Amino acid sequence: MRAVSAPSKNNANNPPRKSAMLHFMRAMVLRRVGERLIMEERPEPQPGPGEVRLRVEACGVCRTDLHVVDGDLPDPKLPIVPGHEIVGRIEAVGAGVTLAVGARVGAPWLGHTCGRCPYCASGRENLCDAPLFTGYTRDGGFASHVVVDAAYAFPLAEALDPVAAAPLLCAGLIGWRSLKAAGEAEKIGLYGFGAAAHIVAQICRWQGRRVFGFTRQGDAASQNFALSLGAEWAGGSDEAPPEPLGAAIIFAPVGALVPAALAAVAKGGRVVCGGIHMSDIPAFPYSLLWGERSVSSVANLTRADGVELLELAARAGVRTTTRTYPLEAANEALADLRDGRLEGAAVLTP
Repeated sequence: MRAVSAPSKNNANNPPRKSAMLHFMRAMVLRRVGERLIMEERPEPQPGPGEVRLRVEACGVCRTDLHVVDGDLPDPKLPIVPGHEIVGRIEAVGAGVTLAVGARVGAPWLGHTCGRCPYCASGRENLCDAPLFTGYTRDGGFASHVVVDAAYAFPLAEALDPVAAAPLLCAGLIGWRSLKAAGEAEKIGLYGFGAAAHIVAQICRWQGRRVFGFTRQGDAASQNFALSLGAEWAGGSDEAPPEPLGAAIIFAPVGALVPAALAAVAKGGRVVCGGIHMSDIPAFPYSLLWGERSVSSVANLTRADGVELLELAARAGVRTTTRTYPLEAANEALADLRDGRLEGAAVLTP
């Protein structure tokens, strides 16, 4: 953060006064879909009623950020600062906020809900008709500072490492919601072994489940990564597992994996699509779905998911694997994620 003095206007009608101090922040900004992010200096944002300003300690780089930047998701608020796996310290609070200055919190994808629509009224705020999403329709954490809705900020333990905690705030949350949707199956297939899968695999093993990891064809590094986290088998997504699965979660944004996963699950098995975007699902024979197999999607998260996941991750001893990048290298982090050059998650540090 940089501070400069605003010039004072001194004349007969304006007696001399102290210069106001303007504080500036840094942010990586998307101005047009499909273009590189640009580093900008902006005036430090001020929190409104019910909001807090965070000094960002770390912000994870999620595949959803790629979908925003690459234009897979419609109508982002442009210009936009991406990033929704935010860990930061509260620097300032707006009216009505009970969180304390100096406290560490996490800010996730779901940044605000209306509280009035039928979904909010029935405990399904993840499906709100008028939400705000961090890093998509309100500025996110690819920045030195960010303003967030205090009601959607999760208090975090002082002992947490900000870099290690950041991926929990989306990869962990959407992974946990997907795992709940998959039910109680003992044998779980994870398609796309990236940030979310590497967290879910650890939870599954802690729960006593068996994990089967599916990666891009020939991706030996990711397969070895899956095995190192307790998967008992790992192979390409074009391969059949050694035995039928009880459920499968698809994190990769590839529609062709839906029929592949249906073919891998036993009768009564569930296939859960955990991403916010997926390429078109190709036609497949009804025989793959028959036998009371099912396909469902997971949308966003609830605050209850966040509370559950953060408590569970601590009890299960989840350890995230991360690669850190300075804030100004956000484009490089996005490129590494896009091209599959990461194990675990990328995290930006201002």
